[in-house]
Amino acid sequence: MSPLLLADLTVFTLALLVGFEVISKVPATLHTPLMSGANAIHGVVLVGVMLLAATTTDVSGYILLAVAAFFAAMNVTGGYVVTDRMLAMFRSRR
Repeated sequence: MSPLLLADLTVFTLALLVGFEVISKVPATLHTPLMSGANAIHGVVLVGVMLLAATTTDVSGYILLAVAAFFAAMNVTGGYVVTDRMLAMFRSRR
């Protein structure tokens, strides 16, 4: 196993553990607003996909980028949909 792959897997594992620990401490009333905001921030992933697309040269890279772009776009859209539904709860009814 290459040292770079091992370092990447270590960072990924630590990010999973820290993310789980942080999210598990959030009260249930704040979970939905926090997650909808985090999903909307995934637009940064879309920017990363565009930057990596400029440097990819093989088919497997393009396939992985397409999958990443698809999931990031779903996350961004879902974040905005959930936020809109939350804001609709506070609008006055006429």
